[in-house]
Amino acid sequence: MKRVAKIGMVALCAVTLFGFSSCNKKKAADEKITLTVWESTNGPDEFIKQAGEAFTKTHPNVVIKYENVELTDTTGKIALDGPAGKGADVFVAPHDKLGALVAGGHVLPTANPDDIKARALGACSQALTYEGTMYGYPVSAETYALFYNKKLISDNEVPKNWDDLKAWVSDFNSKNPGKYGFVMCCEGYYTIIFTTRNGNRLFGKDGTDRKNSNINSAESIEGMKFFQTLKDVVKVPSSDLDTATVDGAFQSGNAAMHITGLWNVVPFEKAGIEFGVAPLPALPGDSTPAASFSGTRAMFVSAYSEHPAEANEFAAFLMSDEMQKLRFEITGALPSIDTKVSSPYAEGFLKQLDYAFPMPTVPEMGMYWEAMNSASKNIWDGADVKAELDACNKAMVGN
Repeated sequence: MKRVAKIGMVALCAVTLFGFSSCNKKKAADEKITLTVWESTNGPDEFIKQAGEAFTKTHPNVVIKYENVELTDTTGKIALDGPAGKGADVFVAPHDKLGALVAGGHVLPTANPDDIKARALGACSQALTYEGTMYGYPVSAETYALFYNKKLISDNEVPKNWDDLKAWVSDFNSKNPGKYGFVMCCEGYYTIIFTTRNGNRLFGKDGTDRKNSNINSAESIEGMKFFQTLKDVVKVPSSDLDTATVDGAFQSGNAAMHITGLWNVVPFEKAGIEFGVAPLPALPGDSTPAASFSGTRAMFVSAYSEHPAEANEFAAFLMSDEMQKLRFEITGALPSIDTKVSSPYAEGFLKQLDYAFPMPTVPEMGMYWEAMNSASKNIWDGADVKAELDACNKAMVGN
């Protein structure tokens, strides 16, 4: 009897325990949760709002709250706001910030990395893998290419190499006062292309050599010397080659060619510009398009989130076919997964992506931008190329 009584008591406890467990699970499922999401304006904001509404339809206990924090500001802001308990649950960041985010302990690893890697484009999953661990969820693949105004240059005139581009621009400028044959932003995001001849890559082949940046290698120096000669035909000071000015020149119909990305497709279309997109011209000595940075825009789950499971689920939801197509329709950015989208410009970007390489994610990359932006402007304006690149290297790796 005592044995039976003990068994009954255990059974009663088990029923009671599992009964409470079931109630607790139900309570958790019914609990109203608000996930704060940081994203940029001008398209990505609208995407998050619409994606949030769609997510809530299937997860009625979860509400997505959009907050505007620009792509370039999220890394610094999460470092301050996260520990204070007022940061985002999910936030956007470019993949090159991954090293700093991981080193600072600000992000959680991807919850289901095998599934996400199988779904994402190879370049995207590679870009979000740091020291063997994947972080975040890619939402778009980005690179830049050569835009050309079809009213100013025909399809068959688009230069295949930089020497031909220089010659065409010189002839065009002489015949079209007040217009520009070519413009580009004089910053490190774009000028890196001139350092990539013969496979030369920032921080080495895999972008992980933290002792040697390669920015002052012999190939980089020769490439940036050629970049410096472009001023002979462009004839614009670096102070007038900022993003807003060069985008404006093309958007107003005053520039025949311009290097930029898919983010400018919608503004240029709205301006009535009839344009095409082609791979970058080949560097002197090379026969294939010059290499460009490829970027992966990703949504990261904050290490400070009180709802990491729901945050991971929402971030993964943004990679579904439906959401990726919606994002393309709203922003024009290339999907991070293998899905078909309709665009007359996608082919040019996809060709360029074949020659693009992910921006390195090592922490030293954080020093690249200011250092290379400064070096690019100084070189364009006539400074000694080797001295500028040596200084850039020193700023990144200290030697």
